[in-house]
Amino acid sequence: MEIGIDSFAATTLSNDKNTAMHSMYAMAELLERIEQADITGLDVFGIGEHHRKEFLDSAPAIILASAAARTKQIRLTSAVTVLSAADPVRVFQNFATLDLISKGRAEMVVGRGSFTEAFPLFGLNLQDYDALFSEKLDLLLKIQKNEIVTWSGKFRPSLHQQAIYPRPLQNPIPIWLGVGGTPESFIRAGTLGLPLMVAVIGGETHRFRPLVDLYREAGKKAGHPPELLKVGLHSLGYVANTSAEAIADYYPGYAETFTRIGRERGWPPVSKARFDAQNGESGALLVGNPEEIARKILRHSESLGGISRFTFQMDNAALSHAKLLQSIKLIGTRVKPLVV
Repeated sequence: MEIGIDSFAATTLSNDKNTAMHSMYAMAELLERIEQADITGLDVFGIGEHHRKEFLDSAPAIILASAAARTKQIRLTSAVTVLSAADPVRVFQNFATLDLISKGRAEMVVGRGSFTEAFPLFGLNLQDYDALFSEKLDLLLKIQKNEIVTWSGKFRPSLHQQAIYPRPLQNPIPIWLGVGGTPESFIRAGTLGLPLMVAVIGGETHRFRPLVDLYREAGKKAGHPPELLKVGLHSLGYVANTSAEAIADYYPGYAETFTRIGRERGWPPVSKARFDAQNGESGALLVGNPEEIARKILRHSESLGGISRFTFQMDNAALSHAKLLQSIKLIGTRVKPLVV
C-alpha cells in the first residue's frame, strides 16, 4: 500500500495588510513539507485545487513543479484537478511538463471538486456540473492516449488532427478519478478502467464498500483487468506521538474550519462528541498515535476490499508548520512500516 499526504496549501486567514507576505511564507513551508515527505520515504504528495482566500492551491501544477525540483522519489499529483472548470488540453500540457521536470513522477487525480467557486470564476453554468466533467474527461483521456487528436463536443471548440505537446515521460501518464459519494461516479471510473480515489471526510468508511463494489463490478464488466482497478482512500488525519497530543493539537482548528464551512453548506456546528464519534474505530477521521492509525488504515482497507493508496489531509486544522513536519515524519517512519 502506498502512503502519502494531500494538501490544500492552507494559509492563515488574516485581516492585516501583509497577506501576500503571509502567503509567501506559507508556500515556502508547504514546499519544505513536501521535501520532508520525500526524505521520510512517503510515496505520494498531492496538491488540491481551490479558488478561495484560505487556500493557495489555485495553480497546483506550478507548486508541484517547484516540488519536483526539490525531491527525488516521491510521486507528485493533483488532489484533485477541477476538470469541469479547466481546459483538458492545458491540464494535460501542465502535467506532461511536470512529468518531464520530475523525471516521470507526475500523476493527476481529476474530479468535479467539492466547492463551486470555480464555476462563476470561469464563466461556467453550475447546471452543467456533470455534463462539463463528462465531456472534458473524455477529451483528456483521448489526449492521454493519442498524440494526434480529433474530437468534438458541446463546451469546447473541436479539434481536428491536432497534435498536442509536450508528451510526458510516462506513457501513459496516470490519471485517477476522484469521487465523493455518488454511485454514477464510481460506475464511470470502473467502466473507463481508471484508478479510483475516494474522498471520505465524514461518516463511517465501511459504508462506502457497496460503492467500491459497484466500481469493481463495472470495471470487470467492461473487461478491465483487476490490477488496473486500484482504489485509493483520502481521509482527514493527523499523527502525533500520543493520541491525547494528536487530539489536543488537531481538534480546535478542525472544529473552527468545519463549523465555518458548515455555515456555507447547512451543516451543524462541530462538537467534541461528534468529533470523537468520527474519530472512533469505524469513523472516517484518523487522528491519533502511529500504531493506532496504522491499525485503522488496515481496518479501512479490509472494509473496502483492499486499497492501494492512503493519503492524509491534515492542513485543515490550523496546525503549525512544526507540528505538520513532525506528523509527516511519524507517518513515514512509524505508520508506513506497519501497513506496507
